[in-house]
Amino acid sequence: QVQLVESGGGSVQPGGSLRLSCEVSGSFASIAAATWYRQTPGNQREWVAAHTSGGATNYVDSVKGRFTISRDYAKNIIFLQMNNLRPEDTAVYTCHAVVRRTLGRPGIDYWGQGTQVTVSS
Repeated sequence: QVQLVESGGGSVQPGGSLRLSCEVSGSFASIAAATWYRQTPGNQREWVAAHTSGGATNYVDSVKGRFTISRDYAKNIIFLQMNNLRPEDTAVYTCHAVVRRTLGRPGIDYWGQGTQVTVSS
């Protein structure tokens, strides 16, 4: 069984920083790709940042230059460093990973439980 557990959410003032972590645990061969999403009440889930197995990264325009997604390959942790936070970044942030349980087999989607980020003065 594969689990994703996020941590690092909380409350911060505008202009502040937070670092989210997503630890992937269980029995698996590799993490093919990882993505952070966010969602506010009444809105659809929004893709925020993605990290491919090859190391490429992509960001939604609203966070470019402020957020950085990275991975600790040895510890199977996916990070989202969030700087210069704005009130509109307030949301529940959820980690998603495509995990290969066995080498050579297609990846399977797994989701974390989400962590709340609140940006307010």
